[in-house]
Amino acid sequence: MFLMFVIITGNFNNYIIFTSIILFHELGHIITSLLFKWKIEKVLILPFGCITIYNVLLNVKLKEEFLVAIMGPVFQIGLSFFIKDEKFLYMSKAILLFNLIPIYPLDGSKILNTLLNKIFPYKKSHTISTNLSFLLLIIFLILVKNNLLLMLSSIFLLFKTIEESKNHNFIFSKFLLERLQYQFNFKKQKNINDIKYFKKDYRHLIKYNNIYVTEKTYLKNIKKKFIP
Repeated sequence: MFLMFVIITGNFNNYIIFTSIILFHELGHIITSLLFKWKIEKVLILPFGCITIYNVLLNVKLKEEFLVAIMGPVFQIGLSFFIKDEKFLYMSKAILLFNLIPIYPLDGSKILNTLLNKIFPYKKSHTISTNLSFLLLIIFLILVKNNLLLMLSSIFLLFKTIEESKNHNFIFSKFLLERLQYQFNFKKQKNINDIKYFKKDYRHLIKYNNIYVTEKTYLKNIKKKFIP
């Protein structure tokens, strides 16, 4: 349906340029993820962009997560040094700026989320990211109400954000379950009083029955409370 709309409106050449840019952009993510030995489940080519679905643990290192997210824009910027066509450069710049808006699941949201996780616990970071996505989408929908393509893109992003928000508790439970199932060798340690303060890239000692125990010991004892 989207391709029919593109052809009817005479924008087929623009769509070819757009698709070429997003595929090269996505190549940056894919190559970087393969260097970190991430498992790729599938690559979705959508009318409004491209999404790579990874089979990777939520507790993957923040450094890896950040580099995979940032290398798409880096590849795209690099391509602009080799192609001098004005239309191509204009579209590439527009796509880059749009993609860096911190709306889920755009790269801007993923980059921001890695930075938030450096400051806040995992659960709070996820909440801030999804809430910010909702806020920006509302503003964006108001601003682009006369642009059909951007309206359709925004509606798609809204559904993705709603889905991510609805799965908030499930995602956090998966994050905790990974801590129980796998052995992570995080160098930094933090003492906490509640599981909601679990941070990425940290191992934890958590207060349980008035003493501090390892996170595995604690999670074994409360497993029924967080497993969906």
